[in-house]
Amino acid sequence: MPAPISTPAALELTFLGHQTWLISDGTTSVLLDPIVEQSFGAGNLEFRVWPPRTVDVAAMPAPAALVLSHEHLDHLHIPSLNRLDRAAPLYTGATVPVAVAAAVGELGFTVERRDHTTPIRVGNLEITLFPASGKTAFWGSRVVAPVVTLAGTDLEVLIGVDADISDLYLEELRGAQRPAPRMAVVSNNAQTVPFGALGADCNLLPGLDGPRNRTTGLEILHGLLTDYLRPVGPVPDVALCGNGFTAPRSPHGPFLYADHRALAAQANALQHLFTVHGPWPGDKLTVPVDGPVTCTQVPWITVDEAAEQAALAELDAFLAEPRQVEPTPITAPLPCGRWSNAQDLVAAELPRLARDLIATRTGALATKIHDYLSGPLNGHRLALRLLSPPGRPGDVACYAWDITGPALVEVPDAGRDDAMATYPFGVEIHFQDFVALLDGRAQIWDIIGGSYQGWFIGDALDSPVYALMDVYGEHRRPALAERCYRFSLDNLTSTPKVESAQAAR
Repeated sequence: MPAPISTPAALELTFLGHQTWLISDGTTSVLLDPIVEQSFGAGNLEFRVWPPRTVDVAAMPAPAALVLSHEHLDHLHIPSLNRLDRAAPLYTGATVPVAVAAAVGELGFTVERRDHTTPIRVGNLEITLFPASGKTAFWGSRVVAPVVTLAGTDLEVLIGVDADISDLYLEELRGAQRPAPRMAVVSNNAQTVPFGALGADCNLLPGLDGPRNRTTGLEILHGLLTDYLRPVGPVPDVALCGNGFTAPRSPHGPFLYADHRALAAQANALQHLFTVHGPWPGDKLTVPVDGPVTCTQVPWITVDEAAEQAALAELDAFLAEPRQVEPTPITAPLPCGRWSNAQDLVAAELPRLARDLIATRTGALATKIHDYLSGPLNGHRLALRLLSPPGRPGDVACYAWDITGPALVEVPDAGRDDAMATYPFGVEIHFQDFVALLDGRAQIWDIIGGSYQGWFIGDALDSPVYALMDVYGEHRRPALAERCYRFSLDNLTSTPKVESAQAAR
């Protein structure tokens, strides 16, 4: 690639929504974690981007390269990739699953893996993909955090994605091998739901689920701006992103504390050491070598303000009259002809699930406890309640996880309250959603975000939620992910939907 003719004066970061950014030196652009459709999700499932917005891909500056930070469904979206020019290579980290690279390659993109020792050079942009910190949870260990450098300057922007800040990046900062970041982009992944609504960290045990158990905006700001960034040292500017979607059939619209404009305003009112920015889709943050960060709007992203206000009204109405939300399936009902096959699929899966749970934090804690509400425990430590099994609408197929096997054995179901009194851990999933996970029509992230609930003792990370993420994530079950990518690829239109004006550039 020819050397740049002159050194530009700024980095430009345009926010497309959730965690998608177009990064530019003013001439050349790179698109990070492309979600350009109005929603994302596995197969036919739709998690609507919040706030609702439209991206005019044909009018968007054509990216010279794409960067994929990791494989989770709110970063990797095959229909969105299908709208982009295949001439742009896609860069990703050294440990992204083979199934991901194969699916993206099947779309026609050139996939190139990079480690932290070899920056990506595109025009005057130099992007280094640092691996996640060793403290990062197992299912997020493949995440890479891009550090964007403006060539020929000390201007750098750290984009923290869904992992703790890289130990290797911090080593380079402490050793003065890199300049301190001028800006840090941090991801608000709290996904806080109102009391009564379904949420990944909700705990159905009496006394452990209530208004006081919800994360507050103050906790989010402290976690992002203090705890997360403390190892990096002083950062003059911070930009918030994340929390930018709504779950299928959410009765309350967006998550609480998903308005980053409001969060940024509160953060700036509460402290004076740095400036916090809360971009909305279409905002372009210009980070200069010298001078303050400025914000302008681009014309090729349009927020649907009417839909935004309607969803906010839905959230206000739910907060005014909270109610207990019962889970409903997120996938299509199983046809009668699939009942037998579905039951066989689940029966074949349960022995593996029983074994895999042992190696999770849930399994570690379950083997250490010996007494529960009803007294001494036997080997049964978790209830798996599969709701509405084939031919039994409204019924429950209940399995006890016996750690002495380990095995999941079917037991009579006496209802949720009895199960919570008997087992220290519990999982409730609709049977048809569990089957969809196994045959490639859904991923675990879809189910956790849309139709799961349960209970647990211990810390949040001891929850079966995180055990299931570990057990069924792409890192552990690549074959399931491959089925899901295959389903998405097969449901694309036969002609690649590359925007014509962009392809002509």
